[in-house]
Amino acid sequence: MLHIISYLLLSILLIQCDRNAENADTLTSDKTAGPWSEEKASEWYAQQPWLVGTNFGPSNAINQLEMWQQETFDRETIERELALSANIGMNTHRVFLHNLLWEQDSAGFLDRIDQFLTIAERHGIKPMLVLFDGVWHPVPELGIQPEPIPHKHNSGWVQSPGAKYLSDKRHYPKLERYLKGVISRFANDDRVLMWDLFNEPDNENSASYSELELHDKYDRAFDLLKAAFQWAREVNPSQPLTAGVWRGTIGADGQANHEGGTISEFMLQNSDIISFHSYERPEDVPRRIQYLQRYNRPLVCTEYLARSRDNTFENMLPLFKKYRIGAYNWGFVSGKTNTIYPWDSWDSVYVDEPGLWHHDIFRSDLTAYREAEVQLIKVLTGS
Repeated sequence: MLHIISYLLLSILLIQCDRNAENADTLTSDKTAGPWSEEKASEWYAQQPWLVGTNFGPSNAINQLEMWQQETFDRETIERELALSANIGMNTHRVFLHNLLWEQDSAGFLDRIDQFLTIAERHGIKPMLVLFDGVWHPVPELGIQPEPIPHKHNSGWVQSPGAKYLSDKRHYPKLERYLKGVISRFANDDRVLMWDLFNEPDNENSASYSELELHDKYDRAFDLLKAAFQWAREVNPSQPLTAGVWRGTIGADGQANHEGGTISEFMLQNSDIISFHSYERPEDVPRRIQYLQRYNRPLVCTEYLARSRDNTFENMLPLFKKYRIGAYNWGFVSGKTNTIYPWDSWDSVYVDEPGLWHHDIFRSDLTAYREAEVQLIKVLTGS
């Protein structure tokens, strides 16, 4: 009899626990923040200067892992190159993180981010931090990173997360701890400008790593993108969230042909600040701007500069200033990423420096590739 009573009491207790858990889930869902209102986004953006910077990595790092790992985190190079960017009028940079760095040493990783932010603040720079990235090598590995393949664009950049984690949702708890851990640590830190949750999530990297990519990457990446926004909203940082639309064209009728499909629409509907990539020819860019203005939110171009397409500082930066669109070109000091070489370096053979640089602004000795470009940036930023 005693055993029966004990069993009944235990059953009642378990049922009550389940109900409490359900109630807790409901409360969490109810309290989860949604996208900022248009008014809040506009108020936030009005407090910012015209945002001008680069997609930044120190010139002696081939990828995110080499930039941030303890053995290769180089304060002196970061200090020198951030000082140079501030000197030409830049006030922000877009900087990539990586989930494996959290798994390797979360406390040390957070400390190095803090050090980076301290250096950046000293030079008047507020970075945008990128949590996930779907571009280039899908099999990232910690430790010593490979040397660059000569004359090949971004031969060592790695995805975050890699295909292994992206393909199996059993890894989501690790990714959630990483995203929430980093954002929570800096959620109210004025040194962080905003959070870019996922760079080009559905990029199939067909010219470089197609044989290593997931056959269903679009679906897997979309799932993680949605999860990333949910996790970040649960943290509810003081800084805005974004993810940049990067595929598709805008027709002469002003309508979008979003090759990214619902991923692009999801990004546009869930970002506090609309961000986008623009490597088009300059005559096509105004149509993209006019289309995105329909969302009544501030606009930030998080990637541009492809000189062979006439996508140059001279053609793009005045346009962005006219519409007060934040502008982040790709690359700063030429280095181990080899991004002075064009994307077609994966298909063509280059044996020397290209006559026309694809990305980047300065040579490794910190002299300008084109002094006129540097002077233009200074004039437009008022430095």
